[in-house]
Amino acid sequence: MSDRKKNPLRKSFGYAFSGIYTGIRKERNMKIHCVAACLVTAAGLIVGLTITEWCICIILFGAVMALELVNTAVEAVVDLVTEEKKPLAKIAKDTAAGAVLIMAIAAAAAGLFIFVPHVMEWIF
Repeated sequence: MSDRKKNPLRKSFGYAFSGIYTGIRKERNMKIHCVAACLVTAAGLIVGLTITEWCICIILFGAVMALELVNTAVEAVVDLVTEEKKPLAKIAKDTAAGAVLIMAIAAAAAGLFIFVPHVMEWIF
Protein backbone atom coordinates (compact mmCIF):
# COMPACT_ATOMS: atom_id res chain seq x y z
CA MET A 1 0.00 0.00 0.00
CA SER A 2 1.30 3.46 -0.82
CA ASP A 3 1.76 6.10 1.86
CA ARG A 4 1.12 8.82 -0.70
CA LYS A 5 -1.57 11.19 0.44
CA LYS A 6 -4.33 12.08 -1.98
CA ASN A 7 -4.84 15.70 -2.98
CA PRO A 8 -7.72 17.47 -1.29
CA LEU A 9 -10.93 17.32 -3.30
CA ARG A 10 -10.81 21.03 -4.08
CA LYS A 11 -7.37 20.59 -5.65
CA SER A 12 -8.67 17.73 -7.79
CA PHE A 13 -11.53 19.92 -9.01
CA GLY A 14 -9.02 22.70 -9.64
CA TYR A 15 -6.95 20.42 -11.87
CA ALA A 16 -10.08 19.34 -13.75
CA PHE A 17 -11.26 22.91 -14.30
CA SER A 18 -7.75 23.84 -15.41
CA GLY A 19 -7.90 21.06 -18.00
CA ILE A 20 -11.27 22.25 -19.28
CA TYR A 21 -10.02 25.85 -19.45
CA THR A 22 -6.87 24.77 -21.30
CA GLY A 23 -8.95 22.73 -23.76
CA ILE A 24 -11.23 25.66 -24.50
CA ARG A 25 -8.37 28.14 -24.73
CA LYS A 26 -6.02 26.08 -26.91
CA GLU A 27 -8.18 23.76 -29.01
CA ARG A 28 -10.03 25.16 -32.02
CA ASN A 29 -12.51 22.27 -32.11
CA MET A 30 -13.37 22.74 -28.43
CA LYS A 31 -14.17 26.39 -29.19
CA ILE A 32 -16.43 25.22 -32.03
CA HIS A 33 -18.21 22.79 -29.67
CA CYS A 34 -18.73 25.59 -27.13
CA VAL A 35 -20.19 27.91 -29.78
CA ALA A 36 -22.45 25.10 -31.00
CA ALA A 37 -23.65 24.48 -27.43
CA CYS A 38 -24.43 28.19 -27.01
CA LEU A 39 -26.32 28.30 -30.32
CA VAL A 40 -28.31 25.17 -29.47
CA THR A 41 -29.10 26.62 -26.04
CA ALA A 42 -30.35 29.86 -27.61
CA ALA A 43 -32.42 27.91 -30.15
CA GLY A 44 -33.82 25.72 -27.36
CA LEU A 45 -34.93 28.80 -25.43
CA ILE A 46 -36.60 30.20 -28.54
CA VAL A 47 -38.51 27.05 -29.49
CA GLY A 48 -39.30 25.98 -25.92
CA LEU A 49 -37.69 22.59 -25.41
CA THR A 50 -39.19 20.20 -22.89
CA ILE A 51 -37.27 19.13 -19.79
CA THR A 52 -36.50 15.78 -21.43
CA GLU A 53 -35.21 17.48 -24.56
CA TRP A 54 -33.01 19.79 -22.44
CA CYS A 55 -31.60 16.78 -20.61
CA ILE A 56 -30.76 15.06 -23.89
CA CYS A 57 -29.07 18.21 -25.20
CA ILE A 58 -27.03 18.63 -22.01
CA ILE A 59 -25.90 15.00 -22.08
CA LEU A 60 -24.91 15.36 -25.73
CA PHE A 61 -23.00 18.62 -25.06
CA GLY A 62 -21.14 16.88 -22.26
CA ALA A 63 -20.38 13.76 -24.30
CA VAL A 64 -18.99 15.68 -27.28
CA MET A 65 -16.92 18.05 -25.14
CA ALA A 66 -15.63 15.26 -22.89
CA LEU A 67 -14.53 13.23 -25.92
CA GLU A 68 -12.84 16.32 -27.35
CA LEU A 69 -10.86 16.68 -24.13
CA VAL A 70 -9.91 12.98 -24.22
CA ASN A 71 -8.83 13.43 -27.85
CA THR A 72 -6.68 16.38 -26.81
CA ALA A 73 -5.12 14.31 -24.02
CA VAL A 74 -4.35 11.42 -26.39
CA GLU A 75 -2.74 13.81 -28.87
CA ALA A 76 -0.65 15.43 -26.13
CA VAL A 77 0.58 12.07 -24.81
CA VAL A 78 1.44 10.83 -28.31
CA ASP A 79 3.32 14.08 -29.02
CA LEU A 80 5.12 13.73 -25.69
CA VAL A 81 6.27 10.20 -26.52
CA THR A 82 7.42 10.82 -30.10
CA GLU A 83 7.89 13.63 -32.56
CA GLU A 84 8.51 11.15 -35.38
CA LYS A 85 5.73 10.07 -37.69
CA LYS A 86 4.92 6.54 -36.57
CA PRO A 87 2.02 4.35 -37.72
CA LEU A 88 0.87 3.59 -34.15
CA ALA A 89 0.95 7.27 -33.21
CA LYS A 90 -1.20 8.04 -36.25
CA ILE A 91 -3.66 5.30 -35.30
CA ALA A 92 -3.95 6.63 -31.74
CA LYS A 93 -4.54 10.20 -32.88
CA ASP A 94 -6.88 9.32 -35.75
CA THR A 95 -9.05 6.94 -33.74
CA ALA A 96 -9.40 9.46 -30.89
CA ALA A 97 -10.43 12.11 -33.41
CA GLY A 98 -12.81 9.59 -35.01
CA ALA A 99 -14.51 9.01 -31.66
CA VAL A 100 -15.22 12.73 -31.38
CA LEU A 101 -16.54 12.83 -34.94
CA ILE A 102 -18.90 9.89 -34.36
CA MET A 103 -20.28 11.51 -31.20
CA ALA A 104 -20.66 14.89 -32.91
CA ILE A 105 -22.56 13.31 -35.81
CA ALA A 106 -24.80 11.40 -33.40
CA ALA A 107 -25.42 14.62 -31.42
CA ALA A 108 -26.27 16.52 -34.60
CA ALA A 109 -28.68 13.76 -35.70
CA ALA A 110 -30.38 13.75 -32.29
CA GLY A 111 -30.53 17.54 -32.47
CA LEU A 112 -32.39 17.32 -35.75
CA PHE A 113 -34.92 14.90 -34.24
CA ILE A 114 -35.43 17.31 -31.34
CA PHE A 115 -35.46 20.63 -33.21
CA VAL A 116 -37.12 19.93 -36.58
CA PRO A 117 -40.60 19.31 -35.09
CA HIS A 118 -40.29 22.47 -32.96
CA VAL A 119 -39.15 24.57 -35.90
CA MET A 120 -41.93 23.19 -38.11
CA GLU A 121 -44.47 23.99 -35.40
CA TRP A 122 -42.96 27.46 -34.93
CA ILE A 123 -43.02 28.21 -38.68
CA PHE A 124 -46.50 26.87 -39.37
